[in-house]
Amino acid sequence: MTRSYSLVLTLCTISVAGCSTFQPAEKAVDAKALEETRAVAGQLATQLGGRLKAELTANGPEAAIPVCKQVAPEIAGKLSAEKNWQVGRVGTRLRNAANAPNNWQQEALKQFSERLAKGEKPDAMEFTQIEKDGGKHYLRYAKAIALQPMCVTCHGAAEAIPEGVRARLKQEYPNDQATGYQPGDLRGAIVIRRPL
Repeated sequence: MTRSYSLVLTLCTISVAGCSTFQPAEKAVDAKALEETRAVAGQLATQLGGRLKAELTANGPEAAIPVCKQVAPEIAGKLSAEKNWQVGRVGTRLRNAANAPNNWQQEALKQFSERLAKGEKPDAMEFTQIEKDGGKHYLRYAKAIALQPMCVTCHGAAEAIPEGVRARLKQEYPNDQATGYQPGDLRGAIVIRRPL
């Protein structure tokens, strides 16, 4: 092995080992596609956050529960239809079975948890991966969701959740596991799968 080839191989190994994404050599995510994807993830977060805050302010936490259950999937569905992508949310602990992570989404959540444990801020956490399916390339993208202070009323310690909210959660989500969080904890991710 020549010295220059050995150096290139070493540098490639170091850069792959330090990267939190998987991308086959034949295809990489271009900056424009990544920015478009980030923008759609941002739209979902902004629209959902706005609706949730408005409902909390106007009618309180019990009335805000349907925002996460019904409005969030509507927003994700609208964005999916507009872009012809798959846009959604997944959780680290399930409240809604429709938000159960698949294999690649579980890997993204695992990486986010590890990075959070090392002190990385969740606002900066992204996961990207290129998938080849049927001769076409797709971007798998996840953006970490940290629990916000306003979310503790429904996702905090079970004994601290107000009785009315607990009753509504039990009615809406009889198999709820999504409590016990504190602000800043990893709650889940916005996930997108799109063609490249």
